[in-house]
Amino acid sequence: MLQQKIIDTIKATVPVLEVHGVAITKTFYSNLFKDNPSLLNIFNHTNQKKDRQQTALANTVYAAAVHIENLEAIVPAVMQIAHKHRSLGVLPEHYPIVGKYLLGAIKEVLGDAATPDIIDAWAQAYGVIADIFISVEEDLYRASEESGGWRMFKPFKIARKEVESDVVTSFYLTPEDGSTLPLYTAGEYISVRVAVPGEEYLMIRQYTITEGTDNEFRISVKRESDSEPVGVVSNFLHSAEVGTVVEVSAPAGLFTLVKNDSPVLFISGGVGVTPLQSMLQTIEGRNVSFVQCSRNENVAAFTETVQAKVAELGGTYKALYSDTGGFITKDMIEKLLVADTEVYVCGPAPFMEAVIALLVEIGVGADKIHYEFFGPAMALQIKVTR
Repeated sequence: MLQQKIIDTIKATVPVLEVHGVAITKTFYSNLFKDNPSLLNIFNHTNQKKDRQQTALANTVYAAAVHIENLEAIVPAVMQIAHKHRSLGVLPEHYPIVGKYLLGAIKEVLGDAATPDIIDAWAQAYGVIADIFISVEEDLYRASEESGGWRMFKPFKIARKEVESDVVTSFYLTPEDGSTLPLYTAGEYISVRVAVPGEEYLMIRQYTITEGTDNEFRISVKRESDSEPVGVVSNFLHSAEVGTVVEVSAPAGLFTLVKNDSPVLFISGGVGVTPLQSMLQTIEGRNVSFVQCSRNENVAAFTETVQAKVAELGGTYKALYSDTGGFITKDMIEKLLVADTEVYVCGPAPFMEAVIALLVEIGVGADKIHYEFFGPAMALQIKVTR
């Protein structure tokens, strides 16, 4: 329990964090990796290059400061981050290192404004928050093991590949030791870790399990443009031969179907269709609508599978292609909504911001809007009160 003086000091830093939060986290990561390069083996390099990780950490630090008197308020965010940490292999011994460099970054960015009292207050607050993460993540590691999963990573091989569209290919991964795989919940993901030729450190990327059995997981991966300095793992997989060995974590994640009988509206953008089509396949006896947005029909994946399942359920399916002027509209969404509809949105951040802004404008409650980012948890640039 933090003393009131410490709480007051932390809350006094909220305006500063709102302005300088990303500068602090950028400095933090720069110094952390300079002195501890081996930690690059557990971080997504694409998220670092695009400043996603820095922004996500700044959001988390800011939220912790705002809710320092009632940290239960950030439990949903803690759980989401903890699932990602567990899938990446974050361990208790990493937290003291992070704390040291985070406090150092606060000092470096704020200079004399970072008084000894402020640094001491944040050191104590960080200790409390770190203990929460360590406890939650250990529970997740144990739960995985108890349900037939595993801790950290284990080797899998690419058993086969299947082309889904001009840019998406599915990879069927089987454990090299032939062990039985645990059950997973539709919408969950795994981390895939690979040694890419020419790269000094291991590379990690998280992918939705788009289908699975007791002996294989399927992931469906978009090939990225060679002109972009991102997508290293995805492009490695696209060039990998059947039989290639990769490392895989146990299933994780919270972007799953709410267990009720309410109507469902799925809205996907691009490869964001992967978790949504996985959820769709598990539905029986519910009112379902599915809007699939893509650049064109050649890059859209799972269209036939999605259409067939929606038709089986007697629902509505719409395919929108931006190359030919097909865009989702407020009027279109309103026509698909009925009472108590649960809406699931997945795709690039700008796409989700636009769709969720429309849902908010229509009046859909925040508890009915479910969304997932590719990468770290970053705040949408609109107000979605939870």
